[in-house]
Amino acid sequence: MLSALIIWLACLLYGWVHSWMASLGLKQQARRLIGPPVFDRYYRLAFNLFSVLTLLPLLALPLLLPDQRLYQIPFPWMLINLTGQGLAVLILIIGILQTGAMEFIGLRQVFDPVEAESSQLVTDGLYRWMRHPLYTAGLTFLWLSPVMSLNLFALYVGLSAYLVIGAHYEERKLLRIYGEAYRAYRQKTPMLIPWPPKRHFKV
Repeated sequence: MLSALIIWLACLLYGWVHSWMASLGLKQQARRLIGPPVFDRYYRLAFNLFSVLTLLPLLALPLLLPDQRLYQIPFPWMLINLTGQGLAVLILIIGILQTGAMEFIGLRQVFDPVEAESSQLVTDGLYRWMRHPLYTAGLTFLWLSPVMSLNLFALYVGLSAYLVIGAHYEERKLLRIYGEAYRAYRQKTPMLIPWPPKRHFKV
């Protein structure tokens, strides 16, 4: 139980720092402090690098803390889980490509910050079926794991809470950025669970 508490606290800390750094308020303050030319070019890339580097210790916790296995799905049934995880990774890749892989990583901003700022709201492809396919892919990948231990369960609960809360948090940012266009899109498209759209909506 102590291991689970440590993992949940680590997830809470990671989620809070990550959300704070992604907030529009902090970005506006950082842009004024650093200066628009430097901020517009490097903030997204620096944010992604920081997010990955701080995620690694969190992912290592289940291996470092005392643990107990809950279950392991035997072969060949585990192939169902692995196939589902593979599809989740494919959805993740497609979703990133749809919104612009270079911009998602932060490299596009380095070479062309003015163009990167003019990104459009994507409502077709995967985004026609759900508003946050990247979060859906992440949740699917976690919970289709063919091996589960107490520490992994605690980590997956923490990361799932972070993804669900993060989706709601991102909704507020998108409403501020895109206004009525996103409000109309949100009324026609589910958040995380894919579902046939009421009708095709495109901005």
